[in-house]
Amino acid sequence: MERLTSFARGGGCACKIPPGELEDAVGALTGQVGGADARVLVGLDDGDDAAAVLVREDLAVLSTADFFTPVVDDAYDWGRIAAANALSDIYAMGGTPVMAINLVGWPRERLPMELMTEVLRGGLDIATEASCPVIGGHSIDDPEPKYGMAVTGIADPARLLRIDAAAPGQPLTLTKPIGVGILNNRHKATGEVFAEATASMTRLNRDAGRSAVENGLKAATDVTGFGLLGHLHKLCRASGVGAVIDRAAVPVFQAALDALADGYVPGGSRRNLDWVRPHLTTGPGITDDDLVLLADAQTSGGLLVAGELPGHPVIGHTVAGSGITVR
Repeated sequence: MERLTSFARGGGCACKIPPGELEDAVGALTGQVGGADARVLVGLDDGDDAAAVLVREDLAVLSTADFFTPVVDDAYDWGRIAAANALSDIYAMGGTPVMAINLVGWPRERLPMELMTEVLRGGLDIATEASCPVIGGHSIDDPEPKYGMAVTGIADPARLLRIDAAAPGQPLTLTKPIGVGILNNRHKATGEVFAEATASMTRLNRDAGRSAVENGLKAATDVTGFGLLGHLHKLCRASGVGAVIDRAAVPVFQAALDALADGYVPGGSRRNLDWVRPHLTTGPGITDDDLVLLADAQTSGGLLVAGELPGHPVIGHTVAGSGITVR
C-alpha cells in the first residue's frame, strides 16, 4: 500500500492557505465584534484561535474547527496529532473543551476503511485524554485524505486568553520546541520517523493554557501553520505592540536543524516568511535559515504567551511600537 503522506500535496498545517491570501478572502466577514450582536466577544477581526460568544454573564462558549492532510504515515498517530491540534485552539484561549465532532475526507476506493478507523481511534484517544467526548461527525469521499475536529469549549469571559491583549514590556514564553514542519517534510520525502516530533505534536496544550489563566495572563496564541513569526506578528498587530525575539533562546529540535541544512523546508514555511518579512528587522548574525526556521509551519505546536510561565523558556519580549526584531 502507498504511504499515507504520499496522498497529500502538503502535510499537516503546512497545507494551510497562505496567511495573506486567507486574510484577503475573509476580510469582508469581519466586524461582528462590537457590532449589533453584543454576545460576540471574539470573532474573525484579529484572527484569534477560536470564536467566543457570551451565553451567560459568567460563561463564554468557544468554537473552532481544524483539519489537515496526513502529516505522518502512521494512521493512528495522524489521528492523535490532528485531535491535539484542534483541541489546542480551545486551550490557547484559556478554555476547556467539552465536546468534539470528527471531520473526515477519505479516498475510500484507494485507502481501506480500516485505516480510517485507526485515524479516528487516534483522535478519540487524545480527546479522551482531554476529557472531551467525541460525538459523531461528518465525512465525505475525497481524493485527498483529511482529518480533524470541530471542538466546542467553555471559558470564563473575564479570564479569556486573547490575541489582542498583549502589552509592551511583557516576556514572551513558548511552550514547545519548533521545527516539526521541517521534520514532517523530511518524513514525507524519506519515510524517516522522528519520535520526538510525534511526541511533541500529540502533547496537549492543556496544562500550559491552565497555567496561563491561573497566573492571570491575558494574551496567548498557539503556534501552528503560520509559524512562530507569523503567529507572533498576528499577536503584535492585534495588540498594537512590537516584539524582540532572541533566536538563541527559542527551543528547536536538533534534528530539524539537520533537516534544514539538508533542504527539507515546506513551501508553507517559505510563504510564511515572505508574508512577515516586511515587518522584520534582523540583528547581526541572523541568517535566512534562522528566519525560515522561525517561520516554519508547525503542526500542533506550543502556546506563545505574553507573560512568563513556570517551566517554559522565555524567548523574547514585547515592546512599544510595531514590528518584530530578531537578534
